[in-house]
Amino acid sequence: MSKARGRRAFVKSIVGASAAVLTGTSAFSASGQDQTPPSATTRRAAGLPSRGEYLVRSGHILTMDAGLGDVPGGDVHVRNGEIIAVGKNLKALSAQILDASRMIVLPGLVDTHWHMWTTYLRSKAGDTSEQGYFPLTTKYGQAMRPIDMYRSTRLAAAEAIFSGITTVNDECHNVRSHDYAIEDIRALGEIGVRARWSYGAYRGQPPAEPRNLADFEALRKDWSAHSNGGLISLGYIWSGIGSTTSPVSQERFEMSRKEIETARRLGVPVSVHLSARENTPPGWVEELANEGFLGKDLLLIHALSTSAGEMKLVAAAGTSISVSPGSELRIGYGLTKAGDFDAAGINVCVSVDTTPLTGNAHLFGILKLLRNAENAKAFDEFKFTAGRALEFGTIHGARALGFDHLTGSLTPGKRADLILVRTDGLNMGVFTDPAHMLVEAAEPSDVDTVIVDGRILKRGGKMTALDPADVIAGASATLQEVSKRLA
Repeated sequence: MSKARGRRAFVKSIVGASAAVLTGTSAFSASGQDQTPPSATTRRAAGLPSRGEYLVRSGHILTMDAGLGDVPGGDVHVRNGEIIAVGKNLKALSAQILDASRMIVLPGLVDTHWHMWTTYLRSKAGDTSEQGYFPLTTKYGQAMRPIDMYRSTRLAAAEAIFSGITTVNDECHNVRSHDYAIEDIRALGEIGVRARWSYGAYRGQPPAEPRNLADFEALRKDWSAHSNGGLISLGYIWSGIGSTTSPVSQERFEMSRKEIETARRLGVPVSVHLSARENTPPGWVEELANEGFLGKDLLLIHALSTSAGEMKLVAAAGTSISVSPGSELRIGYGLTKAGDFDAAGINVCVSVDTTPLTGNAHLFGILKLLRNAENAKAFDEFKFTAGRALEFGTIHGARALGFDHLTGSLTPGKRADLILVRTDGLNMGVFTDPAHMLVEAAEPSDVDTVIVDGRILKRGGKMTALDPADVIAGASATLQEVSKRLA
């Protein structure tokens, strides 16, 4: 199926848009990164459908749970946002039946690193150094207003749901003031995606200028007001440190140390963009290890220059690495090292990164690209399996974000984040191996149903809780208005 058709399907899904504003039961507490199962407390998720009781019937289920395995012709029972049971011929007399015959059922995809505020600049990174990604996003980012953050991130979150991505790590590195942060977070809440929202610098911020940690701490203190009933947790984008091959000043180093120590004191997980280019000399990861900065709460992004010895350090610390082969290839950083990371025992996850480079948020396509690149590097058709790629895009991503007790697999007791993918389109048509079909053939328009925390946000290929035309119009208006400010 062509990209054009997928985009048309997204726009046409306005036909199924719903304006229902209903009350749901809170899935989590609203503190920092910790998200706990629902208590008696009930909270309102404005604009989102209510949680119901559903029986997903007769689908080919890929649970991504090693103990449960695959369940052909199986059922998933969902009640009040929780997965109650997975198996065959389940009974749930009061449940609404969701027919999944000729569909593949799996956990919602997890994107672990996405600068969602850049989405209105889709495919705008050009072919000269002046038009490149960094000059482009810095120039436009500096001219944005808070409402522009909202509009662009709303488009990204809507595209995520449409494409089968139920969890995102919104790496917001254009926090020009508190209002910019609030508007970006508001967009995530309106769409209903599960998210980590990661507080960053602002585009064009001088390296020697300290981060606004007071604003970050205030946001953390008041997080319950922004967490959408617990669906959104707080993270921090760390500026990182230099290395033995690229040292920074002592002042800059101390500023950076204060950042990560503040985040950890507040119990907030941290991500850091590290040695993005494959041809960067190693040493960055070793320096982090020497300073005691590696840990399970740290997510490394790209890390393409990581040496074999450094990979062992990352694995020993329980630190995850997020790879984004689409953007890394497009910008010329080099080939993904996902297979090497995986072989070293590192938890590897995947990401869109930024649509000015990737063009879209087609995570199945990113998994395909990753797998094919790994096989090409190894000169081996069988080096990297489709099933392993799906693990990177589901349970590994959830683990990297600290959400694996909630999502990433269809395990009874976890929250109900799942997608149903049709297999009766011309591009899927003949049912063969489901993992291969997803990684090699599936398109966003094949995603029939998307459920996040028990709320149906896409059904029958149509969005149920938003007006796609309005979302697109808002992002288009932002591009026009920002462009005028720059004229």
